[in-house]
Amino acid sequence: MAMVRAVLDAGADAVYVGPRGWSRRAAAFEMDDDSLRACIEYVHARGKKIRAAFNTLPAGREVPLFIEELGRLVEWGIDDVILTDIGCIAAARRAFPDLPIHASVGCNIVNGADYAFYRELGVTQIVADCKLPFEELKAIKEAGVGAEVLIHATTCFTYIGQCWMSSFARQVREIDAKGKNHFRGSPNRGGVCYRLCLLPWRLGPAGRVVADGVALRNDAFFVVDEIPDYLRLGVDTLKIQGREYSPGLIGAIVAFYRDLVDAYLADPAGWRPQVWHERLRSLRQRRDAERGARTAELQGEGLGRRCTA
Repeated sequence: MAMVRAVLDAGADAVYVGPRGWSRRAAAFEMDDDSLRACIEYVHARGKKIRAAFNTLPAGREVPLFIEELGRLVEWGIDDVILTDIGCIAAARRAFPDLPIHASVGCNIVNGADYAFYRELGVTQIVADCKLPFEELKAIKEAGVGAEVLIHATTCFTYIGQCWMSSFARQVREIDAKGKNHFRGSPNRGGVCYRLCLLPWRLGPAGRVVADGVALRNDAFFVVDEIPDYLRLGVDTLKIQGREYSPGLIGAIVAFYRDLVDAYLADPAGWRPQVWHERLRSLRQRRDAERGARTAELQGEGLGRRCTA
């Protein structure tokens, strides 16, 4: 709730929250039902939107649990949901035909055929892949669905949701009181990514070292120069990732982008990206420090435990 208050105070128009066990994060960064209900009431009292992230891949026996949990949030007034699993998207559309559904970046939607498919499935908004060219963003809008663009996030050396490194390090299964299975080493199944790709890797076949101390690409980025293009195109949502940051840092990131967008809209002709790159310098240092500390914590947790099932 502290993070929700921070981002709304900083100028966010909407906020994503993660129901516990369903949102590709450790339980410490998710909300139980009581917290979710209180959060929905608080956000609506502020005149803002609240969206729930169900962006994991449930087992077949968990789909009824997903519909039950989603039903509670719909009853309490959730505005939108973001989903990754195609079957769950279809099930949610059948159960709650009036609920706006966003297709997660984890769906890896990259071309016109994908856009048409998800539109026919009933998706109202698509989160563009971080590697998607600007021309493809135009195609999303032309396909008649909303476009959601990550302006602060982390990339991945694979497509998001296609890496299983954490599962090799730790695959602990814990079933909660509702019957939801939490796979601790699999963000795709309700667990967490241990960022093992950022460890120094030794590469080479059959014991021969070709490269030593290699870090696979998993970069965090801030978008600045492209913001005017996104606004002119009519991108529906500028999305900021950062649930694992401190409330103070994520609030500062939201405030930075709130000011940037408002400055451009007030004077498009006079807007200069250099000013914003200068303002970003100290913010980037804060982000790098927090991300580095969190990465070390995750790697220590992932490597410090044996695989169990």
